[in-house]
Amino acid sequence: MSQLKLQPHHKLWAIIPAAGSGSRFSKTELKQYQMIQERSVLEHTVARLNQLPLTGYVLAIGSQDDVAQTLPFSNKDKAHFCAGGAERVNSVLNALNYLTGIASENDWVLVHDAARPCVSQNSLIDLVNTAIATDQAAILAIPVRDTLKRVVQGHDIEATVDRSTLWQAQTPQMVKLGQLKRAIEQALFDGANITDEASALEHVGEAVQVVPGRSDNLKITYPDDLELARLILAVQS
Repeated sequence: MSQLKLQPHHKLWAIIPAAGSGSRFSKTELKQYQMIQERSVLEHTVARLNQLPLTGYVLAIGSQDDVAQTLPFSNKDKAHFCAGGAERVNSVLNALNYLTGIASENDWVLVHDAARPCVSQNSLIDLVNTAIATDQAAILAIPVRDTLKRVVQGHDIEATVDRSTLWQAQTPQMVKLGQLKRAIEQALFDGANITDEASALEHVGEAVQVVPGRSDNLKITYPDDLELARLILAVQS
């Protein structure tokens, strides 16, 4: 087990954007509320993050969500809730604005997908240690393993893409609160395409490093992924 290298002045907060419609999973069911081992996916996700000594965590939830605040989350005394937004980036910004009222802009924030319940404790510790040791934003990621094809006009292959420098981004993504808030605000103002926190930081020229993660840090996107997550959690436990 990796050793967490935190100093007393280091504060960690987590943000979990959980306001998405999950339309690729189901038109009617939210993936974060599917059940695995008698707990919802979201409860598993929060429990994983609480393996770190968090000061608190913020769930950005949809306006029609009447489930999240009733769930028996781990360390529920550290739970905060705010309104989600139209897109993931808007939910994250809402949570950052909420945190601005109770946290310092130099506190560290870990943004993590609600539907990633399998992230390992070692990966979380490696991410935190790297970001703090280098005083630089960091994300979990894994090198792309498979041969990649660029496809155009239906299903015709145009070219094989060199994968030697390509990594698949995961979460959590860790950065200081004020730094991320400013980057997202600027990126939104500029109309940039923001798919994750790192892309906002990249847009404003901030350095972001990758920390090798694990392939079992699965994001539940399609119904088949739920069965895979069940298997991963069973093996991990």
